Amino acid sequence: MLSAEDEKELTLIDHLVELRDRILKCVVTIVVLFLALFYWANDIYNYVAMPLIQALPEGSSMIAIDPTSPFFAPFKLTFYVAFLLAAPYILYQLWSFIAPGLYKNEKAVAIPLFISSVLLFYAGVAFARYILFGIVFAFFISVAPDGIQVAPDISSFLSFALTIFFAFGIAFEIPIAVFLCIWAGLAEPDSLSEKRPYVVVSCFVIAMLLTPPDPFTQSMLALPMWALFEVGILAGRIIRKRQAEEEAAASQ
Repeated sequence: MLSAEDEKELTLIDHLVELRDRILKCVVTIVVLFLALFYWANDIYNYVAMPLIQALPEGSSMIAIDPTSPFFAPFKLTFYVAFLLAAPYILYQLWSFIAPGLYKNEKAVAIPLFISSVLLFYAGVAFARYILFGIVFAFFISVAPDGIQVAPDISSFLSFALTIFFAFGIAFEIPIAVFLCIWAGLAEPDSLSEKRPYVVVSCFVIAMLLTPPDPFTQSMLALPMWALFEVGILAGRIIRKRQAEEEAAASQ
């Protein structure tokens, strides 16, 4: 018969094997999506770069300084798109791994949070692509000095775009973070509301670190972060009210 230590070690090994299998499934999913999208790699790049292309002066275009950029820039972007599209499946695998260890009430909260986190990240990326890019590129090109021909490098643009996508995707997760702090009892809605001035300053500091060094782009990130913080407080107030009602019902 196995001892208690042997059974514990066996359970740990089983969990590690399961985790390995789920990670492999995620990697395979990303690779399959990447291979399926690679044929349209140039189209995907043009779609992402369209706000910049449309804002360029007539007769100007993007350039490739590095001879390998025309291949590797769309290649790199397509990989990130594949990862982004695989995010729901990756989160599903994560959920399937940790769900057996959660209580029923924790599962009831975790499922909406997983779904909301994916949707909010997509919303952050969409905000950057459809709203921010058009405004930012038009502004910067309009203030270019006379005699300067604006011709952005495709690799530099990709680095800029990925940074902005990541920054806005993470920033749009703020309501989830605030909600979790309130739900777990780490903070109260009223106490967070009192710290609003510090939060506003922190939003601008974080925006300064995550975005290019210009006040316009930083404000376009900091202001939504502040608004999403307020959304998180509102959701926290709702869950606090529901918890109070459940506690009152249980005490009767």
